[in-house]
Amino acid sequence: MSSSDPRSAVEDAGEVLPWRAPSLGGQEEPDGAMPLPTAEEIEAIQRQAWNEGYEQGRQEGLQAAERESAERIRALDRMLQEMARPLDELDERVEEELVALAMAVARQLIRREVKTDPGQIIGVIREGIRLLPVAAGNVRLELHPEDAALVRELLNLGEGEERSWHIHEDPTLTRGGCRISNATSRIDATLENRINQVVAAVLGGERVEDQS
Repeated sequence: MSSSDPRSAVEDAGEVLPWRAPSLGGQEEPDGAMPLPTAEEIEAIQRQAWNEGYEQGRQEGLQAAERESAERIRALDRMLQEMARPLDELDERVEEELVALAMAVARQLIRREVKTDPGQIIGVIREGIRLLPVAAGNVRLELHPEDAALVRELLNLGEGEERSWHIHEDPTLTRGGCRISNATSRIDATLENRINQVVAAVLGGERVEDQS
């Protein structure tokens, strides 16, 4: 007759098994799991990351400083150019004022001579005719009406007694000046042109031409 006692069954088998508590995690960790990093390894990783970030920040800072320096240099160059420009403009203004002053002085002197001695128009006419070719004929003499009357009076000429040259009255001419011409030549002895010649002898022709 067989026994129903389980202990006797285990004892009959001749083996006793140890008791194990059941696992609460569900699964047991495998024998080959990676170990956690140590404190030294964590510190090394942090130091490497800091060094890489520092180098990147340093490069960006250097590039920003170079851009700022270049912009400041350009700004300084623009400022120097702006400072030099007024000096150039001042030189031009001074030169223009000198030309204007010289022309004003010459104009006053010549006009005073004309007013003091109206008869000097005869000398102006003779000088102009002398510049024409020797064989020049049919000379046309343009004068202010008052100078035209003065020339006729000084030379005792009537209206039709002007011979090989004739007088043409031009009220737009300034007293003391004239224009003399023939078929091939033209002499500008106007008061304005003579003033320009006086100023040109002092300051040079280019600036006088600009003012005229």
